[in-house]
Amino acid sequence: MQCTECKKGDTKVIDSRDDEKTIRRRRECLECGYRFTTYEKIEVPLIRIEKRDGRLENYDREKIKAGILLSLEKRPVDDHDVCSLLDDIEHEIISLDKKTVASIEVGEIVSQKLRKIDDVAYLRFISVYKSFSSAKSFESEAKKILGRKNG
Repeated sequence: MQCTECKKGDTKVIDSRDDEKTIRRRRECLECGYRFTTYEKIEVPLIRIEKRDGRLENYDREKIKAGILLSLEKRPVDDHDVCSLLDDIEHEIISLDKKTVASIEVGEIVSQKLRKIDDVAYLRFISVYKSFSSAKSFESEAKKILGRKNG
């Protein structure tokens, strides 16, 4: 690993911590003594998403992120929570251990994770994902959320 300060290639790992998704390493340059942190992330395998009409698309984290950010617009959720949510979703999709995943399955994963963060964002997301055709559909889903909160 090259030092970010002096650009020499001799560094040692001082501390290492990992979770399911990333490894955080604290490093020290043996040349200049500068300390810095690196993060190692598991590379996402090639996963294809099968759309409802049968088309296949490559998995795209940014597409999921765009949908989530749209549903979270003007909601009190910070960037760290969004990144963590995206990591959790991606980890679950990868752990399915499939080369092709149905878009419906991805939508279910996203909606389950989003429900835990913000009810309004969850309703916004599923109204598009489930193609609500009326206010009645929206009302029905909202009542389910209220029932869980009151029960």
